[in-house]
Amino acid sequence: MAIRVGTSGWNYPNGPGTWNGVFYPARRWHGFDELAYYAEHFDTVEVNSTFYRIPSPDLSARWLARTPSSFEFSMKLYQKFTHPDMYLKRPGVSDWTVTPGDLDEFRAGIDPIAHAGRLAALLLQFPSSFHAEGETSGYLDWLLTALSDYPLAVELRHRSWSDAAAETTRLLGAHRAAWVRIDEPQFGDSIAQDFSVDADEAPLYYVRLHGRNATNWWTHDDADDRYDYLYQPQELQPFANAARRASDAGRRVVMYLNNHFSAKAVANAAVLKHQLGDLIPGDYPREMLDRYPDLSGIVATSGLPL
Repeated sequence: MAIRVGTSGWNYPNGPGTWNGVFYPARRWHGFDELAYYAEHFDTVEVNSTFYRIPSPDLSARWLARTPSSFEFSMKLYQKFTHPDMYLKRPGVSDWTVTPGDLDEFRAGIDPIAHAGRLAALLLQFPSSFHAEGETSGYLDWLLTALSDYPLAVELRHRSWSDAAAETTRLLGAHRAAWVRIDEPQFGDSIAQDFSVDADEAPLYYVRLHGRNATNWWTHDDADDRYDYLYQPQELQPFANAARRASDAGRRVVMYLNNHFSAKAVANAAVLKHQLGDLIPGDYPREMLDRYPDLSGIVATSGLPL
């Protein structure tokens, strides 16, 4: 079974953690396309923008057109379905009521990708404030049922879900939804991290690596600071080993690096692909190798200045 490795998002144009001048050129030539350039290096991406706004069908169709037919997208579910507190902070929003119309609009937005057979998964990411309780479990069950046409992956962050691991596994298993494996800083209420293959029996093994910047996780000057972390190769190796075990067990595997500050996710994704024995396609700019020496010897470089 194939193991796909990519990053969470591809567009980071601003701030101290921008990818411009690191992975992307600081000065663009005519017709330069970030997504197309990214797809020369990886065969999957996790789309973050769909968390902040529902995509139009035309936008999804354009993403398809800008990437090879073998390229797959994981799409993050719109925040209204998973983060009511965040949604209620939007200008002009005073009510949180999920309606069938909301579901229809989101489905219409991602269906071009789903119908093309290029949807790796629909990611339902819940915050640490989402606890395992009767009401929340019932809502999760309802939402998974409503989205059952898609391959599903659920990220849970509060320890109450792993404290009730058997119940959580049964709930997700009833919908063949993957329980997302996450790596992030650990706090008292953090979910237990379990990368074993037999923790559930979903057909998909979904991994998200957020970095381990505990100092800046909750307190930071810029939101991107929490993702300013570079995994060392020895820290990535256990995830490569787990992915192989899942693949050998007949499961599809997707892995996304979310430590996106200054394209550290790109560097770590390339190293992880190398540990899995994959070829590393595409040329990497010299700036990437200068910043991240672990890439030396495993990626090709254009040698062109950014």
